[in-house]
Order: sequence, then C-alpha cells, then structure tokens
Amino acid sequence: MAPAPPPALSSPDLHPQVQSFLKTFYQISDIPSAHSAYSRCFTEDAVLVMASKKAVGRSEILALRRSMWEEIKSRHHVPSKVFAPDEGRGEVMLYGNVEQGLKRGMKQEKEWAARGRLEGFERGVGGLRWTFYQVYMDTASVEPKQKKRVDRKIQ
Repeated sequence: MAPAPPPALSSPDLHPQVQSFLKTFYQISDIPSAHSAYSRCFTEDAVLVMASKKAVGRSEILALRRSMWEEIKSRHHVPSKVFAPDEGRGEVMLYGNVEQGLKRGMKQEKEWAARGRLEGFERGVGGLRWTFYQVYMDTASVEPKQKKRVDRKIQ
C-alpha cells in the first residue's frame, strides 16, 4: 500500500485534477528510474528551471532529470503547503521538504519551494501537464565535492 499523500495535496481548496496530478508527480519525482515518466509530466515545449539549471522541451527536461540523480541515491518530497488560486486551474505554488540520500553515504533534508503553470484541464483526469515549473532550493551541498589540493612538504 502506498503511503498516504501529504495533507497539503489533499486540500479541499485544490481542484481534484490538480490533487491527482501533484500526488502522481511527486511520487514519480522520488523514483530514481522514472526519467521518462517524469518528462511526460511536462508539455512538449515546457520550461523547467531547477535552481540555476534551465531545460526547454521534453528532451532537455529528460536530460536534466537524469543529471538530478547523478549524486542522489534516494529522494522523498513532502509538500507542506499548496497555494492555488482558482483551485489551481493554472498557477500553483508549493513549498515543503525533500529528504535525500546521497550516493556518497550522507543524508540531508532541505526546504524547497516551487511555482508552476498547468494546462490540460479539458483532457480530464490524467491530462494535466506542466508548461512551466521552477524549483527554488539550495543545491550547494548536493554538488559534487571539489577535489582539494594537498600540498605536502618533501623532507
């Protein structure tokens, strides 16, 4: 049985299609091998901005998604709050925490915030896609460690 979605994603203030999309999107986001499924959450010409990295179109989004898992072994998003005017029919803002297990053995928890624009309400359940999605998060500790130069005295 899948864990219960965070209360933020079950808010009666959200349109049922938005609730369903966000639950699925963050489940997919946390599966290391779900690169193609993740990219299909975006329109063909969508823009994804992940901290300082920008991808335009599904092929670039797919490449960015793969790179996001290079240093990460596991990831678990926990949205705390969703702000969605008009039940989220279009613009959505969220914030929460993400727990990450790094391949080099460390674990970390970070706060994140995101804003996005959805389209596809006319297609019904399963029809929503991001046209724009931007994540704000401090990624400094996820970046690969720089090799330190060690100067030794020769005796």
